[in-house]
Order: sequence, then structure tokens, then C-alpha cells
Amino acid sequence: MRRLLFPILPFLAGYYLSYFLRTVNAVIAPELTRELGLNAGELGRLTSAYFLTFAIAQLPVGLLLDRYGPRRTESALLLLTAAGTLGFALGHGDTALTLARGVMGLGVSACLMAALKYSSQFLPPERQAGVTGLIMAAGGLGAVTSSAPLEMALPYIGWRAVFVIITVVSLAVCVYMFRTVRDIDSGLPRETLGQQLRGLSTVLAKPVFWLFVPAAAFSTGGFMAIQGLWAVPWLMNVHDLARADAARYQLVLCLAGLLGQLAIAAFATRLMRRGFGQLAIMMTGLALMTGAQAAIIAFAGQSYLAWFLFGAAASTGAQIYSLLASRYPLALSGRVMTSINLVVFVGAFLVQWGYGLLVDLSVARVGGADAYRLAGAVVVGLQLFSLVTLAYTRQSEREQRLGRADAR
Repeated sequence: MRRLLFPILPFLAGYYLSYFLRTVNAVIAPELTRELGLNAGELGRLTSAYFLTFAIAQLPVGLLLDRYGPRRTESALLLLTAAGTLGFALGHGDTALTLARGVMGLGVSACLMAALKYSSQFLPPERQAGVTGLIMAAGGLGAVTSSAPLEMALPYIGWRAVFVIITVVSLAVCVYMFRTVRDIDSGLPRETLGQQLRGLSTVLAKPVFWLFVPAAAFSTGGFMAIQGLWAVPWLMNVHDLARADAARYQLVLCLAGLLGQLAIAAFATRLMRRGFGQLAIMMTGLALMTGAQAAIIAFAGQSYLAWFLFGAAASTGAQIYSLLASRYPLALSGRVMTSINLVVFVGAFLVQWGYGLLVDLSVARVGGADAYRLAGAVVVGLQLFSLVTLAYTRQSEREQRLGRADAR
């Protein structure tokens, strides 16, 4: 454990910050709405600015990771994280906070991909699923911190002080990473920019990439959109819960994600050795996630068990990065993972903003509670579509394996 954990510890800290900032607005949403006079669509736009800039940065981040390595790429971007969080702490008005939120997204845009890239350089393939779970667990811990613990601290320190603290932590992680992480030479010759761009076109040209796109956008990205903003407002508007009560459900959701990632870290390698592949693990988890979300919308909105299953099952979606990267040469791994991460965050941006717009459009016709249920049902429909494409992917790959076996 020491051999596995110590080299990636700075990256775990970076991904903790990334996920904390991704989900923090779910708890501070009432303050933002009250101070800025926002409706649901405007709140969704402000919060989703994080996802938009995060998504825009992914393709350049992939090129930087493959050319300059995880240490230099992420530590430089963490300086932008500090600038964004400080700007959010000091900003006033919708426009200023939206811009600061966008800078945050740009700053943490390499946190997950750098961790996965770094681990792929010093660990064998059979350990990737477990280490991916460990990395995602660090993010889950960030989500847990930004739920009920943050809600309890807000009356004492205020939401602006939270972002001042995160500014200091971001700078500390930046320095720690730059000074302690060692660069790993893959042994491959460094590519020119033209060669890198051609490699990126190779990534996007393979049909298998596009078969993973719906799951990335609507299952992984859709869950992030709900966890990062709409879970707490949904509970407050559909079930008339106080924010403190809704934050407890958010805590259950985040704890479930953390435990799910730890379970993957502990058991994924054993499952794979017994023939239960990484794609099967992810498909099973995403199917359970979609079912739990549908149950929450229909009849189990105040069931802690349903929210726990929703979060725990969603944790399997993180396998999409190493799963897709395994279908490409190692030299393209950074570009593969950042390309699919682009899809994830575009999906999260569209779902998070679209969710609020749909609520605003339908609230006058069906009422507040049913408007939130309708938006949630649309997300479930998109996730069901993504499961169909994953099933097609699995069947296609099984047929290819059988064809190669017959040929031999």
C-alpha cells in the first residue's frame, strides 16, 4: 500500500480539491440564490461554468500530459485554481462569480487525468482498476467534505471564507506536487505538435470511442451534474426539506460514492481475474445507478437506501477512463483519457444547465415539485440510452474475440 499510495499522494490531494469545488455549490446554492437573486436556470449556468471550461481544457491538457508529464502540467494549472477560488471569494455579482467559477474549472482540469496518466506509467494494467478506485475515492472524500460538514461550518465562517481556505490549500498542493513528484520517462520519443495532433485524430477516428460517448456524457456526466448541484435543491423543492436535512442526503450520496470507489479499489482486480471484466463492472454499476435514480424520482425520494445505492453504483462510471485507454497504444493514453473526459464534462455542463432551464420552463405548468421530477426523468431516459450503446459495445467486442479465435 505504501508503494502504491505514496507516489500518487499529491495527485490524490489535487483530485480531492477538484471534486470539492465541483460539488460545493450544491450546499451554498441557497446563499448564492439569495445574494444574487438567481432563478434555477441562472444558478445552473453559474455553477456549470466550471464544467464548460473544464471540458474546453481537456484536449490541450491531453497534449500537455503526453508532452510535459503530469507533474509540470498539474502543478502549473493549480495556480489557476487558486486564482479562481480567490476570485470567487472576493467577487460580487453574477458575472464575476461565473468567471471565477470558470477559472476554477480550468485550474483543476488536469487533476484526474494527471493522476491516471501518472499511475499508468508505473503500474501494470491489472492494477489499474484498483488504483482508479483509490484515486476516485480521494474525489469522493472531497464530495463528502462539501456536503453536511460544509453545511455545519457555513453559519460560523460563511461561504466566502471557505474559498479563501481552498485558495491556500491549492497553493500548498501545487508546491508539494512540484517538489516531490518525479517525472517518469515512458521511453518513447517525444512527439512534435503535429504528431500529437495526428495522434489525437487517431483517437477520435476509432468507432469504439464514440460508442462510449453516451455513457460518458449522460451517465457519468449526468451524475456529476446532479451531485454537484441539483440533489439538494431537488430535495428542498420536491419534499420541502430544510437545507440541513437535504444536506444529510447529500452526505449519504457522497459517502456512498466514496465507499463505492474504495470497494472497487479493493475488489476490482480480483473480479477481473475471475473473468468479470472491467466493462461488465461498469455496465452493472451504471444500470443500478439508473434504476436507483428512477426509484428516487418515482417513490423513494426520502429513502436513504435509494440515495446510497445511487451514489455507490455511480462510482463504477470512473472506470470509463482506463477502460477506453486500454483500447489504444500507451503513447496515446493522455489524449484518450482527456478526450473522453471532455465528453464527460460537456455532458455535465449540458445536463446541469439544461436541468435548470427545464425546471424554469415547466414550473408554471406542472408546479415546482413535478418540474424537478420531469427534469430528473429526462436524465434517466438519456442514461437508459447510454446503457444500450454500452451493451452494443460489449456484444461487438465479444464477436470480435470469437472471430479471432475461429481464425486461429
